[in-house]
Amino acid sequence: MADRSPAPDTPELRERWGSFEFSPAYKAKADTAIARYPEGRQRSAVMPLLDLAQRQVGEETNTQGWLPLPVIEYVADYLEMPVIRVLEVATFYFMYNLQPVGKYHVQVCGTTPCMLRGSDGLLETCKKRGMVKGHVSEDGLWTLTEVECLGNCATAPMVQINDDNYEDLTPERLDHVLDELAAGRQPKTGTQEPGRHTSEPVGGPTTLKEMVTENHDYRGEW
Repeated sequence: MADRSPAPDTPELRERWGSFEFSPAYKAKADTAIARYPEGRQRSAVMPLLDLAQRQVGEETNTQGWLPLPVIEYVADYLEMPVIRVLEVATFYFMYNLQPVGKYHVQVCGTTPCMLRGSDGLLETCKKRGMVKGHVSEDGLWTLTEVECLGNCATAPMVQINDDNYEDLTPERLDHVLDELAAGRQPKTGTQEPGRHTSEPVGGPTTLKEMVTENHDYRGEW
């Protein structure tokens, strides 16, 4: 599992991120998020502001983004919150990266449905490309993390890469997705099973077939 401790608070970290502040574009998004909450409840916007801060760091570093401690402190100051309260949120949710990551954060689901459908092979595919769990690859492209359920059990095994899900994977299909990303192209997201669109049964429906094309009333048949 991913290390949930913040990156060490070093002088180098302070020098690089100590002056962090939202860009005008991100500040507008942050203020819009805060405005969704009643007066006096601005701290409720801590999660979207952490996400925005992580995305801005990602743009500045050409990575998926992460949260250095000075950036967490900036969000706390922005919301007039104790730093520890913001740190508690950042360390609890896996959507926030507390260590530097690569341009593509490859999160392989290892929970039972994905494991039974071949997630171990997906991890091996990543390792063959030089990925090591919790580390940025030498070329700066990849960070590999094994995570718990990502909510696509019906299309297992699946991998989340940055903001996109890739489902119904095999080692060969994952290799293709990674090749496309490495080449600067956007591969097809979602299920990788030919002929499948979402999570419908492979080969078509097996029950309630009359509902495919119209709202069929079954009540007289029950």
